[in-house]
Order: sequence, then structure tokens, then C-alpha cells
Amino acid sequence: MMRIYIVIAASVLLAACDKPMGEVGKPAQQVSAPAKMVTPATPMPTRSHDTAQITHGAAVYKQNCAACHGENGEGAANWRQRDANGQFPPPPLNGSGHTWHHPLGALRYTIRNGTKAIGGSMPGWKGKLSDADIDAVIAWFQSKWPERAYIAWYNIDQRARKRK
Repeated sequence: MMRIYIVIAASVLLAACDKPMGEVGKPAQQVSAPAKMVTPATPMPTRSHDTAQITHGAAVYKQNCAACHGENGEGAANWRQRDANGQFPPPPLNGSGHTWHHPLGALRYTIRNGTKAIGGSMPGWKGKLSDADIDAVIAWFQSKWPERAYIAWYNIDQRARKRK
């Protein structure tokens, strides 16, 4: 069963990385996202405005994630180019990269388990961060996303939830 999850995670990550969004170093506000799919029959997604959760997420992020993903989630400058070991450096999480391409379940899975099993360099945080810590970190970096990226992510996440 674990092998299936790894294959799914690898497929999602590889597919999402195929066509990166925007240019490296481009501010999140200038990033384009797919057209809105929210319709009058579908409620407009609302972001988490739980300031306590976002504040907690910022603290957890700073302590555990910022060393690799950057102080503000900007990622490594050359995140699209493989390093000497053939691995991609940490991508941005601020909406200027591909993080918004992944549904919530994939984001949680990646943070818990890391990417080493699929050839990446991110360590897994399972046993080090609680589920509440992981959700708080996700809420924090999603708070950095431009509205269009958030809406695109919301639509991706809703489709993933319907497949379950």
C-alpha cells in the first residue's frame, strides 16, 4: 500500500513540476494562474483567517522550514535547476512556484514523509511535527499566495476530494 502512495506522490510531483508557473524571482503578485473555475453554484473559497493558526504556522515554519525554503517561502534562487546530486533545490512556497498545484492531502503527505523516497532531498517531518503544526505551516504559506493561485489551488483540492 505504501508503494502505491509513493507512486501517486511521485506522479503528482512530477506532473506538477512539468510546467512551472511564472519566472524565478517574480513576485507572487505577478504570477498567473488558471482561470477561475468557481461558479455561481460553487461558493467562493475563503482563506483561513485564523490568525492564531497562521501565527503558529509562521513560528513552526521559521524553526523548521525557513533554512531550506527561505525566510518568506521564496525557495532557492535556482529551484528549477538540478544541483550537483541531480536533485532540485527547495521550491518556493509563496505561490510563485508549483506548491499551489498540489491538493491538501499531497501537501500534508509531502511534509510528513518528505521526498527522499522519490529522489528528493526534503526530510519527512512525521513524528517531529504534529498534524496541527503541519496544517498551521500550510495555512501560513497559503496566506502568502496571490488570490488567483489560491483559487486555482482550491479548485484542484476540490477535484481531488471528489475522487476519494
